Amino acid sequence: MTDLLPARLAADRDAQDLFGLLSLCFAEYPGCFVDPHDDLPDLVRPGGAYRGPGAAFWVLDDETGRVCACVAVDRPLPGTAELHRLYVRPDRRRRGLAEALVRHAEAFAAAGGARRMVLWSDTRFAGAHRLYERLGYRSAGPDRILADISNTVEHGYEKELAAGAEAPPDRA
Repeated sequence: MTDLLPARLAADRDAQDLFGLLSLCFAEYPGCFVDPHDDLPDLVRPGGAYRGPGAAFWVLDDETGRVCACVAVDRPLPGTAELHRLYVRPDRRRRGLAEALVRHAEAFAAAGGARRMVLWSDTRFAGAHRLYERLGYRSAGPDRILADISNTVEHGYEKELAAGAEAPPDRA
């Protein structure tokens, strides 16, 4: 990433911090819960999640070594990347971290041949929606309903990616 955001690939040792991060983020929304057993299997072993061609899961550590932000990307279809797990701890917001993480994921995906990025976001996450729209994402199709503990309804977004982007370096 940049000197400002030294992202590294997620490791299994990050599971507790990631559950804590999501718990803090979800606590801002009534009825939104973290359920590690059924809804978040990728966070149980984050080191093995989002692996393979065109996939990665990055975390940012704060000065104490705790995860304070994350983002993931995978390739569900040829030419298409999907953004996942964009979360920034509340005390680290309004510093450009989320935008930098999205741009990092976009550059990674484009360098790997993706021509578009898609994502799904809980309809309650209005602040995230404003960020995505500011970054050029547009509404994509009907909402989807998840059968999860939070009764989640998600809204889809998509964006065409610039071809020929240089892949950002990863730090392990």
